[in-house]
Amino acid sequence: MTGNQRIVLAVGLLALAGLSCQLLSGGGTAQLPFGDDFSTVRWGTATDENSSVEYVDNTLHMTISTRNYFVSSGPNDESYQNIHAEVTVINNDTDSTTAFGIICHRQAESENFYYVAMTPAGQYAIAKASRGQSDVFLTNEDLWAPSGLIPQESASYRVGADCGNGTIILYVDGQEIASVSDTSYTRGGVALFAWSGEEAASADVSFDDFLITALP
Repeated sequence: MTGNQRIVLAVGLLALAGLSCQLLSGGGTAQLPFGDDFSTVRWGTATDENSSVEYVDNTLHMTISTRNYFVSSGPNDESYQNIHAEVTVINNDTDSTTAFGIICHRQAESENFYYVAMTPAGQYAIAKASRGQSDVFLTNEDLWAPSGLIPQESASYRVGADCGNGTIILYVDGQEIASVSDTSYTRGGVALFAWSGEEAASADVSFDDFLITALP
């Protein structure tokens, strides 16, 4: 990542990982579809002086109190290939520069993955993270960019991602926002994330109704 980060593992692994930045170990190929309404604790949770990931009112609630800080949580150690993932993100009056979205093709025991991201200000990016390197935005010449298809400051967003067949696609509220072609990673784990802005640290979002289905 380009700032500080914390990866919160699935609850079954949290005792071993603590608040470290280790990622989930790769498991077997996952059975689909996979859905979660966050009524039962499955995803990683933890709280420290920089951020909090906890279950609140049947949602996965993420807050950040440090600038340019990235936190994510995953549900399991399964490996997914050729998937569509989507989740409802509730805007708890977070700062407009807060980014949030979906991680896919996360590699076992490394910090390599793709992610699709958007902000309440209507900006977006599709990016690739590689261990020991700064993230590369695969869209818009490595920069955030606005989209007129993303409503600004909505109470909630339905964020989606296609990850497979050599293509990563970002959707917001059912609208395709952008797509890229990259074959660096072809399968891996999934997670949700929040990322505070460089100028403000008031990140506060909740995730609900997560779903993964197979791409055609």
